[in-house]
Amino acid sequence: MSMANSENRRGPVSSLLQNNNVLGFLFMLPAAVFLVCFLTYPLGLGVWLGFTDTRIGRDGIFIGLENYQFLMDDSVFWLSVFNTVLYTFVASVLKFALGLWLAMLLNQHLPYKSFFRAIVLLPWVVPTVLSALAFWWIYDSQFSIISWSLMKLGLISGPINFLGDPINARISVIVANVWRGIPFVAISLLAGLQTIPASLQEAASLDGATSWQRFRYVTLPMLTPIIAVVMTFSVLFTFTDFQLIYVLTKGGPVNATHLMATLSFQRGIPGGQLGEGAAIAVAMVPFLLGAIMFSFFGLQRRKWQQGGQD
Repeated sequence: MSMANSENRRGPVSSLLQNNNVLGFLFMLPAAVFLVCFLTYPLGLGVWLGFTDTRIGRDGIFIGLENYQFLMDDSVFWLSVFNTVLYTFVASVLKFALGLWLAMLLNQHLPYKSFFRAIVLLPWVVPTVLSALAFWWIYDSQFSIISWSLMKLGLISGPINFLGDPINARISVIVANVWRGIPFVAISLLAGLQTIPASLQEAASLDGATSWQRFRYVTLPMLTPIIAVVMTFSVLFTFTDFQLIYVLTKGGPVNATHLMATLSFQRGIPGGQLGEGAAIAVAMVPFLLGAIMFSFFGLQRRKWQQGGQD
C-alpha cells in the first residue's frame, strides 16, 4: 500500500519529466538565466544610455531623443551607415559565392581531402587581431608585398596606397574580411552538402540533367535552409565587425571605413560621449533584426520541405 502511495506521489513529477516540452524547458532554463543576467542587463543599460547625456566620469540626465535627433543631422553617422551596409553586402556576397564554390570543390573525391579541409579552416581560427596585423603589413604603403611584386613585374611604377586612399581602403578591408570569413561559410555549406542523399543526384543524372540543372534544382533547394542560417551569422559577424577595421584603419582615411560599430566605440570611449555612442549602437538593432528574420524565413522553408515535422 505504501509503495502504491509513493508511486502515486511521484506520478505527477514523472509525467512532467516525460513531457518533451517541460523537459526541454528545464534543459534550457540554465542557459536562459545566464543570457538574461549577462546579455539583457547590458542591452537594457545601452538602450537607457542612448536616452541620456551620460559622459565618462559624469552621470547623465534623461534627454529623450536628443541623441537620435543629433545623429539624424550627423553626416559622419550617415557615412558610417553607408559604409556598414556596403561593407556587409559586398563582403557577404563574396563570402557566399567563394564559400559555396570551395564547399562544392571539397565535396568532390579529391586526394588528401581531409588535409585541405583543415587548411581551409586556418583563416577562421587565427585570432582577428593577428589577421588584421598581418594585413596591415601586407597593405603597408612602403613595405607591401603586393606593391613590391607588382613593381617587380613592371605593372606599377610606385607603391599602392592601400589604406590611405578612401576607395582603396574600403576595398582592402573588404578583402581582409572575406579572407577571414570564407572558411566559416565553406565548412558550414560543406556539412550541408554531405547531408544531401547521393541518390537524388544519381536520379537527376539518369533523367539527363546537366551539372547546372542538378545544382539549380537539387542541390540549391536542399541547401536553402542551411544557407539562410549560415548567411545570417555571416551578416551578423560582418555588420558588427570591429576589431579588423579598428586595427587596420581606425575608421580612416577621412571616415571612409568607419562602420557603425567603430563609430559607436569612438564616440563612446575615446570621445567620452557614452550616451551618443550607445545611441549609435542601438541604431544597429533594426538591421540585425532584419538579418534574423531572413534566417527565420529560411527555416520556415525547411519546415515546409519536411512536411511541417521540423
